[in-house]
Amino acid sequence: MANKVVVLGSINVDTTYHVERFPQPGETISAKSKSSAPGGKGANQAVAAVRSGAQTSFVGAVGSDNEGSYMLEALKENNIDVHHIMVDKYHGTGTAAITLDANGQNDIMIYGGANQAMTTDVLAGIEDVLDGADFLISQFETPQEVTLAAFKLAKEHGVTTILNPAPAHDIIPELLSYTDVIAPNESECALLTGIEVADEESMLKGAEYFQKRGVKHLLITLGSRGVFYATPEGHGLVPAFKVKAVDTTAAGDTFIGALSSQLKDDLSNVAGALVYAQRASSLTVQQMGAMPSIPTADKVKAALAEK
Repeated sequence: MANKVVVLGSINVDTTYHVERFPQPGETISAKSKSSAPGGKGANQAVAAVRSGAQTSFVGAVGSDNEGSYMLEALKENNIDVHHIMVDKYHGTGTAAITLDANGQNDIMIYGGANQAMTTDVLAGIEDVLDGADFLISQFETPQEVTLAAFKLAKEHGVTTILNPAPAHDIIPELLSYTDVIAPNESECALLTGIEVADEESMLKGAEYFQKRGVKHLLITLGSRGVFYATPEGHGLVPAFKVKAVDTTAAGDTFIGALSSQLKDDLSNVAGALVYAQRASSLTVQQMGAMPSIPTADKVKAALAEK
């Protein structure tokens, strides 16, 4: 049976500027081209989950503007339940300006809009989608107070919570006590714990930091080195798939969404699910754009068969 995933998070329209290199402070450079596509960490993660076979619902907000209508249609076209996306009459739909260099690296500037203006009102009626759900995912492009309230509801319904603390900043302490899985990248983990991610010992210290605060499962994405995981049952490193990246914009989001589609409720298959998620992410970075580059389950499974 397919996992039932609920995503609480951000919805953005991404505009990408393609450049040879990033500008220096005060410098003006020319972009080679420009493109726009649906995105936002929450929306990308939801699309990654549904394309890998999960039944996916979204909780969030858009503005009452053309961008909001565009994003609602984009999510519907991906078979995502949008009944719990509010339309904010006072704030615009979130947008992201992405600068992408010739090596596939990016810088991103985000206007939060309706995402950041979100209140707990957005949670009205979501218990119907939490009932029977396997996972609730959230990130930090929406207010933590809303995530905390949602995670509390999730625990009342026996739903496993996954927190992707990106972009990283101080976490409401109580939020960690309602988080089952936390999934930062290495720089986010270092910022949140004060422990530089240098080797296995330092990553285990990071896991201990979160465990003391109530989070039993830590996943640290390490880019080309893979993913480190630490659970009450053990720890390990799942290597990355070596590919030539052309656009890393949605790599982390694909990883989170794809992971949620494969994990078992008891998280007993973490290592195997991480392999699948890593492979999905490796396909994403080989294509341009955020949401358009997220692969389907068939493509991920075919790539896994190739090894």
